[in-house]
Amino acid sequence: MSNHQILNPADHGGLRVHTGAGAAYGDNVMACLTMPAEFREVQAHFPIVFRRDAETGKFAALALFGFEAGENLFLNGGTWDARYRPMALAVQPFLIGRPSADDAAPQVHVDMDHPRISATGEGMRVFDEAGVPTPWLEAIATRLGDLDHAWRESTAFFAALEAYELVEPFSLEVTLDSGSIQSLVGFQTIHEGRFAALDGDALHTLMAEGHLLRITMVLASLSQFGSLVARKNAREAGG
Repeated sequence: MSNHQILNPADHGGLRVHTGAGAAYGDNVMACLTMPAEFREVQAHFPIVFRRDAETGKFAALALFGFEAGENLFLNGGTWDARYRPMALAVQPFLIGRPSADDAAPQVHVDMDHPRISATGEGMRVFDEAGVPTPWLEAIATRLGDLDHAWRESTAFFAALEAYELVEPFSLEVTLDSGSIQSLVGFQTIHEGRFAALDGDALHTLMAEGHLLRITMVLASLSQFGSLVARKNAREAGG
């Protein structure tokens, strides 16, 4: 459930938000949305895979944190064990809201039912005593703007992947140290054969449109599956 409200000092003047890491704050997730604009940072830590929405048919990219629902192998108690958090996770419990008018400016919304909302008077203040946004909220608003821009420009990236037929179904099955089998299904990734077979004109177009580097970042991210398996083995062994 969610309870989205337009953020404003009249209704949220005393609002505080928990900024630490923890399952209690909603960080116990297997994956989160990631944007092509941040693939360079994401690929240094997490595998990047694609998933097609069954209803809309549209692709989205995901940063993987684990192998099963509710599993985040980068979450160690109250510590986030990576130097980067994807934008979609880092801005919670805030999100961009768009008024019905096409030319209206986007608004900052807050999910008042999100577990990061503090009910104890602890956490980071959103507005100061005068109702002015705190520097922390201003930084969040900047991130939200970056995320919104990255989301809108991602449409062209996925359109290019489909135009060149560069996406294929992806599955993974590994045997852990315990002997158990861990599987990932339902995701997609870059078709390396078709990518390697692209001619010079296609590569030039992809490079000129800013897609070529991001494709290579997705491919590079697949090497992080080895690290993810190592984290899973360590977690099962109690390490």
